Amino acid sequence: MPPDDRDHYLATTDWLAAHLGDPGLRVLECTVFLRPRDDGKPGYAVVSGREDWAAGHVPGSVFADIPGDLSDHAQALRFMMPPSAQFAAAMGRYGVGDGSQVVLYDRAGNMWAARVWWMLRAFGFTNARLLDGGWTKWAGEQRPIATDAAPPAPAVFTARPRPGLIATKEDVLEAMAAGQSCLVNALSPAQHRGDVAPYGRPGHIRGSVNVPAMGAAGVVDPDTQTYLGTTEIRRRFEAAGVRPGDRMITYCGGGIAASSAAFAAIMAGFGDVAVYDASLSEWAADPSLPMETSPRA
Repeated sequence: MPPDDRDHYLATTDWLAAHLGDPGLRVLECTVFLRPRDDGKPGYAVVSGREDWAAGHVPGSVFADIPGDLSDHAQALRFMMPPSAQFAAAMGRYGVGDGSQVVLYDRAGNMWAARVWWMLRAFGFTNARLLDGGWTKWAGEQRPIATDAAPPAPAVFTARPRPGLIATKEDVLEAMAAGQSCLVNALSPAQHRGDVAPYGRPGHIRGSVNVPAMGAAGVVDPDTQTYLGTTEIRRRFEAAGVRPGDRMITYCGGGIAASSAAFAAIMAGFGDVAVYDASLSEWAADPSLPMETSPRA
């Protein structure tokens, strides 16, 4: 598929409106909200978007519970990739089977939808797209909104893990030592510089570059919530120092914004991309792992 074929990666609101109810189409809302903690500690409180989904959603959509169904609760860190059997069972409950066509969206710039897209990809499922503009665009265009919560017909999802798409701390250290991979921080420029430190130690993994998922410098337009054109996405990655053909490992605080940056990179034609699953939630907590700050430009 040519790298500029956005239709392979993104579904427009026009397309989805015309295809609601198609046999085999499954629409998943993936919303999670990160809000400031009320105890003054670093990090964020996780708030499910289920109530927002229940109050109004794309007709026929199912709520995909990332913190509940799609995270490994045996791990101390949040949002870690679940075991294959857990993921397959959740997808089956959502009505996603091996022959399904999936459209994903959320209410937060599509980074949570991109996380589920990346998990699907990592488990060998490629017939999934993001709703470009997500809920913001859908609701803003006064598209149909439903409040029903009818459970979908269960399906059989076969997980076929592709471990090279998920990076570990050891993979990142090996990449740093080899010098043949590019580490990409998908957090904001202020977080990358170290002006703020929501994950503990300030700054970024030593030697990494910054391509934010969100904000004015990000891969998603902050006004429309749609992804930038692939030419502009490539320009932003290359301007940051990513060379075509290099292996890329994206990271953030917990693998969510990193998934959106990784999605954008794949859409723009960067072929060898992985997401550091534990990201700074793991890295910044270990003082033996190298981090650095950078001055404001």
